[in-house]
This record gives sequence, structure tokens and C-alpha cells, in this order.
Amino acid sequence: MTVATRGSGISVQNPTLNRSRTAGMKLVPGGTFAMGSNDHYPEEAPVHRVTVDAFWIDESPVTNRQFRKFVEATNYVTFAEKAPKAEDYPGALPHMLKPGSLVFRPPRERVDLRDWGQWWEFRFGADWRHPYGRGSWINGRNDHPVVHVAYQDAEAYAAWVGKMLPTEAEWEFAARGGLDGAEFAWGDELNPSGRQMANTWQGEFPHENLKLDGYERTSPVKSYPPNGYGLYDMIGNVWEWTTDWFAPKHPEDAPKACCIPENPRGPSRDQSFDPCQPHIKIPRKVLKGGSHLCAPNYCRRYRPAARHPEPVDTSTSHVGFRCVIRDQGD
Repeated sequence: MTVATRGSGISVQNPTLNRSRTAGMKLVPGGTFAMGSNDHYPEEAPVHRVTVDAFWIDESPVTNRQFRKFVEATNYVTFAEKAPKAEDYPGALPHMLKPGSLVFRPPRERVDLRDWGQWWEFRFGADWRHPYGRGSWINGRNDHPVVHVAYQDAEAYAAWVGKMLPTEAEWEFAARGGLDGAEFAWGDELNPSGRQMANTWQGEFPHENLKLDGYERTSPVKSYPPNGYGLYDMIGNVWEWTTDWFAPKHPEDAPKACCIPENPRGPSRDQSFDPCQPHIKIPRKVLKGGSHLCAPNYCRRYRPAARHPEPVDTSTSHVGFRCVIRDQGD
């Protein structure tokens, strides 16, 4: 398996692919499940039955340690490390056309929750090595999920390790851990017996972070209990990219069992633009799992059914990914 590396003009052979392809992965059995939810955000509805084949999935999100190996082997340059082109962003102020990424910046007091600009800042120099911008580093965070990766960055890494990104259906099936219909990946209570089951926000978002779990932002992978399939951090910590284009609702449930879709791949690319912003031509992929910024008073998306549209040209301090293998061959 080779991957073309941007910035170097070369293709690099990954020597690890002759080893066990499924090291650090778990086998998720195929099956039929009820995808989505009718009880929360409109984009999660309607609940509909879906069938997926068995597949292997990384037991945790890709870490800084793993991503560094990829970059060192290929000289890959991530999206956040490259200056935006003026022709791709008509009307953009010239001084903003510099490498950078979106970083969470908590306000000091209550703000209007309808205005995400109150807590997100495009910060020059922010990238996977510098998660909070210039002067910050990932030293001591080798086992934290890699962040500030756009969709193309996740896809390039997956190709290098001989894997793929999961579909939305695969991701949700894996996150449920065999608990079909449960509210959360571990059952129907957010904090059973007061226990923190995932890295989510405690307190009033975005100004009050009580840090009851001990983490202000991302946490090392595997800091919380695994789900029924032995998978860690499927909920919280970082959102995760999937291959599906986003549509504002799920398809209707099949009228008969014989018509249940198998291994669905979501809508077409042309359906993934934001109808509320028709002037923006950047298509969107589905993110799953929520992040450390999801709170009871805002973005209650720390559930397997939750989903969020993310433009493919965007990277942030709370989005990462994991990979899958759909066959067991070498």
C-alpha cells in the first residue's frame, strides 16, 4: 500500500502492512440494528433498520503517536498547515489566508449559545503538532487523539495503514456495543451511579468547566471503560470522521424486512451542502460520537445516534478519527 504525500511529490511504501493488519483493532460482528433516534435532534430521525457486515475497527481513536509515525514516514502536510487559497474562499480577508485551525477558547461568562463564534477562534499556527496555536506542543500528549485533521488528512492516514474510514452505519453499530436501542453506549443513564463514562463537559457550557473527570480538553485514549465490543472513546473526547456525506435527515424505515438496506453509504455528495448557506459550496461529511465539549445544556450529542455535519475543508481542536478494515485478508 502506498500513499502519495503532498508537499514531497513522492509515494511511500508502508512496511508495516505485512504484519498483523488487525493489531489494535476489534472485530465487530455484522447485524441489523435500529439506526438513529426520534427523541433528540431532527437530523437523527427517523429511526430506521440497517444491516452491516462484520468489520474490524480501531479500538481507540488515532493518537498523536500514531499520526506522527505517518507524517515522519511520508512528509505529509496536513490541511491546517497549508495557507488557504484566495480563489477557494471568495471575499476572505487577505490577512486571514494563513495556515491555522479552529481552537476552542472558553469565554469567561455566559454567552449567547446561538453564536458559536463566542467560543471558537481561527488561530494561526494551530495544527496537529500545535493544538492550541503557536507556542503549544503535543509533548506529553502522545496518547491523546490527534486533532486538527481535516477529512483528507484522515483519509490519507487510513490509506497509509491499509485501512479505510468507517461509514456512518458502521460507526454507529460499533458505538452501540451490542446495546441496540440504548440511549448511550453503556446503557440508558448518562452517569450511572455518578460515574463519568466518557470525556464530556461537566458544568454550564461554554464558560463553566467543572472538570469532574479531571480533564479540561482531550484525554488519553482508553481513559474510560470500553463498550460491549471492547472499543474505547466511541463517545466523547473527540468527534470522529466518517465517509458518509451529510443529509439533514435519515431515510424512512424499510416497509418490510426484505428491504432493509445493507451496508448503506449515505446520500450523494450533491446532497451534502447546507441549504441555509447556498453560497458556500463546501460539502459536508458526517461526524459521530460527540466530544469533550458536549454538555447537557448544549450539544447533547454524546450518544451513538448523534451526528453532526462538518465541512471537508475544516479542522478543529475537537475532531479526530479511527479506521476500519472490511476484510480479514492480508
